[in-house]
Amino acid sequence: MCPVTQPAPPTPPAPPAGPGLTVPPASRHRLTPLLLGLILLSAIPALILAVQRVQHEQAQKTAALVMDYPAVVTQARRFGRDPLDLLAEYQRQGINGVGIYEDVIGNLAQRGEVYLKSGADLRAETGNAAVSPRNFYLRSLKPGVAESLPARYTIPTRTVQVAGQTWTEWPTDPTFLPVGPDEALIGTLKSRGFMLVYRPYADDAVREPGADWPDVPFVIFNGEEVIGARTPELLAKINERLGQRVPALIEATPQRGLDTLIATHGAARTFSVNPAWQQRLDPITLASKYNLAARERSMRLLYVRPYPTINETSDLLSRTSDLLKKSGVTVTQPVIEPFRENALLRTLSLIGPVAALLLLGLSYPLVRLGLLIAAASGALALVMNRFDPYAGVALIAAVTFPALGLVLRRARVSDWFVATGLSLTGVLFVSALGATKDSVLGLDPFRGVGLTLLLPLLLVAASFLPRQDLRKTIQDVYNAPIKLGDILIMALAAGVFALVFLRRGNATGASVSDTEAKIRQDLQDTLVRPRFKEMAGHPLGIVGLSGTLPGYFGALLILGGVVGQSSILNTFSHFHTPLLISAQRCFLGLGVGLIAGLIAMQVVRAALHLWRTHGQAPAEVRA
Repeated sequence: MCPVTQPAPPTPPAPPAGPGLTVPPASRHRLTPLLLGLILLSAIPALILAVQRVQHEQAQKTAALVMDYPAVVTQARRFGRDPLDLLAEYQRQGINGVGIYEDVIGNLAQRGEVYLKSGADLRAETGNAAVSPRNFYLRSLKPGVAESLPARYTIPTRTVQVAGQTWTEWPTDPTFLPVGPDEALIGTLKSRGFMLVYRPYADDAVREPGADWPDVPFVIFNGEEVIGARTPELLAKINERLGQRVPALIEATPQRGLDTLIATHGAARTFSVNPAWQQRLDPITLASKYNLAARERSMRLLYVRPYPTINETSDLLSRTSDLLKKSGVTVTQPVIEPFRENALLRTLSLIGPVAALLLLGLSYPLVRLGLLIAAASGALALVMNRFDPYAGVALIAAVTFPALGLVLRRARVSDWFVATGLSLTGVLFVSALGATKDSVLGLDPFRGVGLTLLLPLLLVAASFLPRQDLRKTIQDVYNAPIKLGDILIMALAAGVFALVFLRRGNATGASVSDTEAKIRQDLQDTLVRPRFKEMAGHPLGIVGLSGTLPGYFGALLILGGVVGQSSILNTFSHFHTPLLISAQRCFLGLGVGLIAGLIAMQVVRAALHLWRTHGQAPAEVRA
């Protein structure tokens, strides 16, 4: 009889895997202490440069509120007001400057100094067959004015007698020919305490442009090029005739030839709003933009045009003046001092980013691959900056330091502080190497802003590769089973990163919602608005480093944390923004991100515990 075999007891289910990280541990090379020491030593001259930049920027916290005079005249006439009286009212509300345009012959006719007639009208009035209907005729109402004009231009004219009166015959309509400044108006405005900004017109018919410009501190050129931009000899004359006047650099309005004038005279960064756009904004919103321009973009001339109504204009000026006062910006005549670079300290600052890039490469599990990636990253940064060593190494710092901390250490939450400390060290190098006379004016923007968000992600992701033959790693990845959930999570992560990347600048392909725009405005009116990428990225990094989530979730969240670290460097790459403003924005983002991350870590742990224990008896949970 066969023995009865007792059935084997059922195998108890294996306990769930722990939530630890699945990324390879960080590597440590024997040269790490030496390279960290070089980074810290090189940070000393970078810190000195940062202090010098702050001192320069603090001395430049002044701006002028400049009102467009022709627009005030138009508004005053519509409401039956005297333009100068209305301007005095706006002066009490904060305006301290006036933008006046060069006179044209049409202005002389409007003031009754000359009489301008078309040939057709003059012939019809006088019946004189000698009057050509294709020409234009000018005579003086104020003695000598019409007779003095032909000498200003290269246009051939002649004096004719018509019906006993002396006329100057012009072959083309002279209405819009520039005739120089209105000296009487300039004297009146100066006597009333206004700072003046002169706006000359360009016309090839003028023999000596710039020879009679008034004594004003600033000049704003009209159109898309400065006077003389097409003729080097004339541009050289304009450069000389500017004298002590400072040309205006209008934001988002490139003007051909302006760089030549700026090289000699410097520039006053100027913020002006297109009239059509202004009509779509209420006065409170527009005032917020003027405040932001002065506080965070170093705009020294705030060029204002009135709204259609006086009440709206008053609301704009009152709100703008209040916001500027809260921001510590003094409304007065700005004194423009160019930013000066220290070549020796900048050269010493080159060492730190190069050492950091080398350390990054040596810290990979696959050292040769790491060095190859580091070399390629450095070469790419130099190529993007046309082999300018300072700008190229500034970009190296911006892509290396956000990744370095999470390549060196990523085992616990406290490693987030190490990564943040290294990112802040990188800030010193970006500022020291990237801030120049042209870059603080916005003339030479930081090249590679998109790379500062993308490349650190790739650098950290590459450090996740295990210490084994790269071919085997590729084969393992290829053969790894992929679930539908994995595909959804990867698609979500790619979508989030694409949104972050598209919104990396002020004007990109992904706009903000009305709600977010309102939140941004409210924040920036009360304090320096932190960047949303940092407030979202830092919590992701903290939760990822906590090891709370299983599998590859931790690695994905660490990469999300890299976005927060990259945003720190990205914030400081806008050199026209004062360094202290960028620092306030950065530390607000760090503070909010840290608190949110610590809270999120506990929430995730509680949610996972609830997920695992829901529906189980209390005894099973305790077991």
